[in-house]
Amino acid sequence: MKHLIIINGPNLNLLGKREPAIYGSETFEDYLQKLKSKYNDLQIDYYQSNVEGELIDKLQEVGFTYDGIILNAAAYTHTSVGIGDAVKAIDTSVVEVHISNTFSREEFRHQSFISPNANGVILGFGLKSYDLAIESFID
Repeated sequence: MKHLIIINGPNLNLLGKREPAIYGSETFEDYLQKLKSKYNDLQIDYYQSNVEGELIDKLQEVGFTYDGIILNAAAYTHTSVGIGDAVKAIDTSVVEVHISNTFSREEFRHQSFISPNANGVILGFGLKSYDLAIESFID
């Protein structure tokens, strides 16, 4: 059984409440249950933190033993050299995910310190972006 982890960054704990026009009205916890039901042949773990260093610690913790990491570093995508370096330092494949199309938003969101070190990037499909990332580890 493949072992994946979804790691979400700052403010994604507010999904369902935060800017529903951009991020939708569903909580991530509710969506996660749907993912686990849909992909019941996978072990899917979940971690969320608003703290940059905790995200780096989690990447280092799981980055040598899991089969795949789905990372939505949220705002840290555009500011954190440290998270980008952590992705580069680990062995486990990482798919960068964003709920919104970051290229249709403010210009500062067009830069990613993660993308150069990720195996792929999926953005703009709402929460379905996570499904697509999971599918990339299945195929």
